This record gives sequence, structure tokens and C-alpha cells, in this order.
Amino acid sequence: MPLSSPHDPIPYGRLALALSLGAAVSLGITRFAYGLLLPPMREDLGWSYALAGSMNTANAVGYLLGAMAMARLLQRTSPSRLFVVGAVLATLFMAASGFFTSAAALLLQRLLAGVASGLVFSTGGLLAARLGTRQPQRSGLLLGLYYGGTGIGIALSALGVPLVLDMAQGRPHAWSWGWWAMALLCAGATALMVWPARVLDRLEAAPPVAASGAAGLTEAPRRFRWRDFAFGLLGYMGFGIGYIGYMTFVIALLREQGASAAAVSTFYALLGLAVIASSRIWAGLLDRHRDGQPLARLNALLGVAAIVPALTTAWPLLLASGLLFGAVFLSVVASTTALVRHNLPPTQWAAGISAFTVTFAAGQIVGPTVVGFIADGPGGLARGLVFSAGALWLGALLALRQRAL
Repeated sequence: MPLSSPHDPIPYGRLALALSLGAAVSLGITRFAYGLLLPPMREDLGWSYALAGSMNTANAVGYLLGAMAMARLLQRTSPSRLFVVGAVLATLFMAASGFFTSAAALLLQRLLAGVASGLVFSTGGLLAARLGTRQPQRSGLLLGLYYGGTGIGIALSALGVPLVLDMAQGRPHAWSWGWWAMALLCAGATALMVWPARVLDRLEAAPPVAASGAAGLTEAPRRFRWRDFAFGLLGYMGFGIGYIGYMTFVIALLREQGASAAAVSTFYALLGLAVIASSRIWAGLLDRHRDGQPLARLNALLGVAAIVPALTTAWPLLLASGLLFGAVFLSVVASTTALVRHNLPPTQWAAGISAFTVTFAAGQIVGPTVVGFIADGPGGLARGLVFSAGALWLGALLALRQRAL
């Protein structure tokens, strides 16, 4: 399926790809690249796994605050402006993390970076959903392209951070240079995000094409109500609890199992590339279903991927785990945006996306600390990933009960 029609003056595909840099900044770099720095920071600073996990818990708390603030802030400014401002702030907070060794100060930096990334990711999702109304037949693909941008951030981090850490060997707190490298990546992506933000601001002033994918909504407008989406929200919370444990600790587990730095970089880069590819893999599934089926199926697959490193040290199976995880996990996020878009009129999308983002963030608050606490006890990180897989499978069962409105 081509990204843009030669007869269409608006480059929808390129806009979605440029928007995807917001996902690269907010999740791919600001959230997930921390997993690459966790082992050297833990060794240098003498952290427990519980404290290491609490860093991503602080980030998730900030993400929750950012998501909760989105609806109120959108009453005062446009989503495009909030999208870019949030990325600028995320860049600054990432850079600041390289200047501190105090756990309290680093927790604060992770909290603030989470606030900024919550604003970027949720407003970017809203912009991608609105872009989909102008090409309803490809809305699933456009959403997938946006969320797949997280893989760009993961892949760039996997290639760049280990190289920077190797160059900084012998310097005090060499991991600091990893934070500064990630801030540089965020700055470059933020500069490129200005173009889609400006174009979408202009498009907002023009009426969209008829949204055939929202059939029936124009005749009977529906307001967002939490109870209508209860099982979808609970299933998404299970996703938030389960996936973040894997993304926070899988690199540390691989290092414990004896994987080399090159092997870890390969694993993480392939995971990121799988995220990018996921936009095309699951686009049809997101377009076909108006209920919780996509969320349930994808959660179940993630549970399989998450439990593999807890059961085996065979490198081909570990690579398969990373590839499967990468090919699925951001499509879970896209599935909730598609659920909102299929079942609510455009005027209610911001409220729906904000509710799912809040639920997602609440799950992420629980996941890293619980997995870290489990990892400090008997069974270590492997047992923590068993907990993550269980949370994902529970989320799948709950999502199965979500019906189309």
C-alpha cells in the first residue's frame, strides 16, 4: 500500500512518518533507552533492582501527570504546539540527567521527562488519529506509522548509546555521556517535528474528508464514558504493568546471562526495527475490529515474548523474543487509539485517548517497581519477567470482554 497518492497534494504518509519522531522521542528514547544505561548505572551507583525499577516508575508517574494535563492544556493551546513544546522539554530533562548522581535528583529528572513525554506521545496520537480521518481507508496504517516511530528511537539508542559508553570508558560516571547522547538524538528529532506540526495546524483549519470509518457516529453522537470502555481500559492497564517490566529489565537480564555488549546492541536494534515494521503487520487487524479483539490478541502475544527470557538462555530464542515483542507492543497502543476512533466521534477522541493514556501510565507506575522488588529476591530477574507475562495475559482476558459500542 503506497504511503501517498500521486494525485493527493497532501503527503499523508510523510506527515505520519514525521509525526512518528514524537513517539521516538517520548518512548523510544526518553523511556526505553534507560534500559541500556541501567546496568552501568546500577554497578556504578550501587543500586538495588527495586531502586533501578523505581526510576522508570518515576518516569511513568510523570507520564501520568502529563496525560492528565493534556485535556486541560488543549483548552488553551493547539495539540501541534503542545507536541513540539513537550519534545523540547523532554530533550532538556534528558540532558540534565547526565549531571546528577544522587538518586533523588535522578528520580526528579525521570519524573519531569515523563511529564514531557506524556504530553508528546498523547498529543502525537491525537494528531495521527485526526490525520487518519482524512484518509479513512488507511487510518490503521497511519496510526501504526506514528506508533512505530518508537522503534526509530529504540534502534538509534541501541546503535548509539553503547558506542558512546565505550568511548567514555575510564571517565567518572561514564554513563552520563549516554544521557547526553540521547538528549542530542531528541534535539535532532524535535527539529524535524516542527514541519508536521505546522502542516497539521493548517489542516485543522480545513474540513476533513467524510470519515467513512466512523459510520453511524454522525447520526448518534456519543460522549466518552469510562464505563463504556471499562474492559478495554483494564486490559490496557495489564499491558502497562506487563510490558514495562520487560523493556526496563530485559537488557540487564541478558547481561546477567553473559551476553556481550555487541549481542545486546543487536538484540535491542532488532527489537526497534521490528517496532517500525509493526505498522504494516497489524494495520488490517486495527481496521477490521471495533471491539477489544486487537488489544486481547496483541497482549497475549506479548506475554509469550516476555516469558521466553525467563525460561531459556538459548540465543536464537532470545532474539525471537525481542523480535516478537518489538513487532507487537506499540501496536497495542495503536489498538486503543483505533478503538477510540472506531467508537467515538472526533470531538470525543481527545477525551478517549487521554483516558487510555492515563490507564496506561497507571500500569507503568506499578510494573517496574514490582518487577524490581521481585528481582531482588529469589529467582532474580527471570521471576520478575514471569510476573510481567502474567500481567499481559490477564490484560488479554479482560480485553476480550470489550465490546464495540
